[in-house]
Amino acid sequence: MSKGITITFLGTGTSHGIPVIACHCEVCTSKDPHDKRWRSSIMVEANGMTIIIDTGPDFREQMLREKVQKLDAVIFTHEHKDHTAGLDDIRAFNFDGRAMQVFASQRVQDNLKKTYEYIFADHKYPGVPVIELHTIHNKPFSIGGVEFIPIEVKHMNLPVLGFRIGDFTYITDANFIAEEERKKFRGSKYLVLNALRIEKHISHFSLEEAIAMAQDLGAEHTYFTHISHQLGLHTEVEKILPPGIHLAYDGLKISY
Repeated sequence: MSKGITITFLGTGTSHGIPVIACHCEVCTSKDPHDKRWRSSIMVEANGMTIIIDTGPDFREQMLREKVQKLDAVIFTHEHKDHTAGLDDIRAFNFDGRAMQVFASQRVQDNLKKTYEYIFADHKYPGVPVIELHTIHNKPFSIGGVEFIPIEVKHMNLPVLGFRIGDFTYITDANFIAEEERKKFRGSKYLVLNALRIEKHISHFSLEEAIAMAQDLGAEHTYFTHISHQLGLHTEVEKILPPGIHLAYDGLKISY
């Protein structure tokens, strides 16, 4: 694993994003830019490579905001639409017909082939995205010399993949992590976990559960993501978080 890795939080919101359509709560109407959250995704830059984890519905806007000029690969954590709905827009990076390298479990690939049948059709319409699929198993893999260690978590009953990239671990859409999987990312300097809201949820960590998990894992820096408007205002939640734990926000960058 090379040094010189930069992680950009492209989005830190849950499936509705913030503001939520037709909602007038104090979070959705907040003027604080930290309370504006696109759907969760990160960008990994290392070894001259640009790699995206999840292409949600806001993928196009995220690429424009960050002025991304090239994209080498996409990795999917799971098949839910708030993580895959922007896949069509990878065609902007199919320079000279170069296929986008897409990494996903076989289950996720099967879902993508159903959802985006036109992309994978035998006889393709001109201009559709060009994709080359790679199957992820629960074992390390590399993209351009950048190593990714998959971590299988549970999103209620659905297996979802998180990833460790050197000293950084990214986990979204989880409410259970087995001890065997936790061993893979103990010792990470930076940890990202989902923290949906204050109240308990059937498939996401609540704030209390995320804090407990973060304290058990003991990373030097923990950031919460996949946040809903029900969690509260960014500045107010920050005040009650233990030392070393923060809310991530759109555009946040971590370099290590």
